[in-house]
Amino acid sequence: MLRTFHSENPAADAALRAMFEARKRVFVDLLGWDLPVLAGRYEIDQFDNPDARYLILAEPDGAHRASARLLPTTEPHLLNSHFAALSDEPIPHGPQIYEITRFCLDRRLTAVQRREARDQLVRGLVDYALDNAIATYTGVAEPGWLRQILAFGWQCRTLGTILPIGGMMLAALRIEIGPDTHERLDRAGIIKAYPCLCAEAA
Repeated sequence: MLRTFHSENPAADAALRAMFEARKRVFVDLLGWDLPVLAGRYEIDQFDNPDARYLILAEPDGAHRASARLLPTTEPHLLNSHFAALSDEPIPHGPQIYEITRFCLDRRLTAVQRREARDQLVRGLVDYALDNAIATYTGVAEPGWLRQILAFGWQCRTLGTILPIGGMMLAALRIEIGPDTHERLDRAGIIKAYPCLCAEAA
């Protein structure tokens, strides 16, 4: 099940707690990013605030499979706050533009399960955009992940060159979402793992 959240108390929900734990296992334990960790378990930063929205793909028992955080570009977000040097043009911003951050696939998944979860979360991001008048996503990615994002088939381009920042090579990107985006994903082989159910939760 894919659920969407927009909560003023994000750590209060079990699915969100599982997501923050998964983020810690991936971004801190596996990738070694220097990020704040709450109570030794949860990766939570200053952008996990009431403006953040979360898409969480979970098993029926609530176990985390994949998740992503969306930040409104009308407020401070990663690209304009920390990575503005990656863009050779004005940072995209506006009420119809959101930034995708913390795209997280659970470490416990097999390779096949990771592919399924990745594809379903990508499709969920498209569904969410179409349902909520979001025309554009932005983001920051390392080269390996950037290559995957560009290969998804959707209308995507980089905003500048790949640069070293904070010990990582990074690039900024822009993704346009429209009525034909799912068809583009189909042509690129982004699978429909199984039907997803989207529900709002406060």
